[in-house]
Amino acid sequence: MPTKKEIAESFGLDADRYDRARPRYPKAMIERIAESGRDLLDVGIGTGIAARQFRDAGCHVLGVEPDPRMAGAARRHGFGVEEARFEDWEPGGRTFDVVAAAQAWHWVDPAAGAVKAAGILRPGGRIALFWNTWQPGPELAAAFGDVYRRVAPSLPFNPWAMADPYATVGDRTADGLTGNRTFTEPEQWRYEWGHEYTRADWLDLVPTAGGHQLLPPAELAALLDGLREATPERFTMPYTTVVVTATAA
Repeated sequence: MPTKKEIAESFGLDADRYDRARPRYPKAMIERIAESGRDLLDVGIGTGIAARQFRDAGCHVLGVEPDPRMAGAARRHGFGVEEARFEDWEPGGRTFDVVAAAQAWHWVDPAAGAVKAAGILRPGGRIALFWNTWQPGPELAAAFGDVYRRVAPSLPFNPWAMADPYATVGDRTADGLTGNRTFTEPEQWRYEWGHEYTRADWLDLVPTAGGHQLLPPAELAALLDGLREATPERFTMPYTTVVVTATAA
């Protein structure tokens, strides 16, 4: 069974697919976060998906990213990226209006990450940690879950076993910020939206989920074959974007 570290490092195995297939974030959320200031640190910038949206909203973005493959992809999109785990990264006296993390904070030690963020935010600056979570109808979720149970026994988790897989992550993240007195009481924002997929688009997305690239090739192929049979030719996937946010005193 892969370790958490191995899963965290697996996304860069196919950075181009990740950049192509992963969903973007609600424009209203991006603009609301950007209202806190234009100097933004993107923790776990990945390939720069959220960073490009923040840049379009007028932000100057610097990325921190431990995976050199993902960092290279973000640099190709024009971002400065410093390669390090956020907990180990040296800011060198720099401060920011916003510390953001898109789909990445659950890889960061919550206590150490909160301390590091508090030390680099300007007074009134915002920390904004957010995740996209899909919420399919019960029939589709059951069909996908059955495929995973049958043909992907090596995967350490079934992504369809929970209705809202990031709900507990959001609660733990809020608890981590609450424990740091530098921040105001954290809030949770939720944005509901939907994305229309073709079957091909959905199957392109599946291997970008955590741990999937570590499956034995035959098992991943069987998973995709099973999902191909279970996936409608075209469907709308409901998403909720969960944001945990607070401001620096």
